[in-house]
Amino acid sequence: MEVIWQSLTNGLMMGWVYVLVALGLTIVFSIMRILQLAHGEIYMLGAFCVYYMCVVFGINIFVAFVISALALALLGVALERLCFRRFRGHFDTSMIIAIGLILLLQTTAAVGFGTQEKWIPKLIPGVLNVWGINLAWDRVLAVLVGIVLVSLLFLFIQRTKLGQAMVAISQDPDAAALQGIDVNRISSLSMAIGCALAAIAGGLMGAIFQVEPFMGSFAMTKGIAVIILGGLGSIWGAVIGGIIIGLIDGMVPIAANTTVATLIGFVLIIVILIIRPQGILGHE
Repeated sequence: MEVIWQSLTNGLMMGWVYVLVALGLTIVFSIMRILQLAHGEIYMLGAFCVYYMCVVFGINIFVAFVISALALALLGVALERLCFRRFRGHFDTSMIIAIGLILLLQTTAAVGFGTQEKWIPKLIPGVLNVWGINLAWDRVLAVLVGIVLVSLLFLFIQRTKLGQAMVAISQDPDAAALQGIDVNRISSLSMAIGCALAAIAGGLMGAIFQVEPFMGSFAMTKGIAVIILGGLGSIWGAVIGGIIIGLIDGMVPIAANTTVATLIGFVLIIVILIIRPQGILGHE
């Protein structure tokens, strides 16, 4: 029973991290109509930022997470203005630019940070004992952080003018512009939010596993799987898809291994796409 609960916690932890990555992709796609394939590298840079702030400079780990989120949000704004703004809505061209960014950021990280694996200190050491079952605090905290951030994002979108402007642009950019909404400003905001979420997700995974220059490839693979399963452009779909993929990755290894878990996840995606090509909550 303890193994089952631990695996369930692991699955929820990974699921909410996948949600944070996928939400960044979904927000950027909905607003800018581009698939930011270098999002995994933002995730990786966020993990390295937390590592250096915390381990090298001795900053409190929670403060390091805030600094990482802000730094990568600013990087996201810069990337939107310099690399993606002029190609907003041009799917093919933006993908080529994103692939170039993947190569650039991975190579820069490998040269600048080294290829040796690094470890971020645990956010909260020790275990949480619930009804005689021991659960690692860092994994429980990752679940709680994911839930809180997603809840705040929904409140931001539903209750603020900027959030409603994001919704308007995602539905019809031209009509939103005619209503006086600054599309460029909202595009920068969407990229900043997406990159901040990815940075936090990278830091959470770095504190549980390890940090290395190519960790973004795994995150990007899972992020794409989640938004395909949940529905491209759907925020609720990203949440549902992330939790499903996370639970598969966490629970299946009890009876098999991680390779089988990955295979089951992709088979499920194929089945969903056959039955409902737009994903669980996607639109036609």
